[in-house]
Amino acid sequence: MSAPTALRELLLSRISDVPDHPQPGVVFKDITPLLADPVAFGALTDAFVDLCARFRVDKVVGLEARGFILAAPVAVRAAVGFVPVRKAGKLPGATLGQAYELEYGTAEIELHADALDPGDRVLVIDDVLATGGTAEASLQLIRRAGAEVAGLAVLLELGFLAGRQRLEPGLKGAPLEALITV
Repeated sequence: MSAPTALRELLLSRISDVPDHPQPGVVFKDITPLLADPVAFGALTDAFVDLCARFRVDKVVGLEARGFILAAPVAVRAAVGFVPVRKAGKLPGATLGQAYELEYGTAEIELHADALDPGDRVLVIDDVLATGGTAEASLQLIRRAGAEVAGLAVLLELGFLAGRQRLEPGLKGAPLEALITV
């Protein structure tokens, strides 16, 4: 699902390109102007809330760090729980962890071991889908916790990085919704 034209134009008008960040040759997609605009941020939140209703979710998972900012208001408006997925070592108490491959090395994400109940339908929310490594690890974590992946939703998909293709096997038929693909 791509966002309707008016919503897509509004969101794109509030996303800035920052050349050579964090390193030369990379064009960073900065969503902070979108977050500062209550109309645009509200419209984005409403689009994700609609997905919560359509997929009949019990909880939303926000991926560190900008996924937290997007997913928390969605959970409030949709009247569902919010669960943060963080970098390893950031959550107190018992956690489940999942390692994943980076271009050079590995990383690990975690969620609280008791954050999801067996059978919970979970929508994963993040700002950008790039190569798909973090999202793929989050799907594995959710299933290990006994919950069901209802879908994955992102504001922006960088189609040229092939994250969607990487995620397809791990989605196991669950939808991947990108409001904007570039």
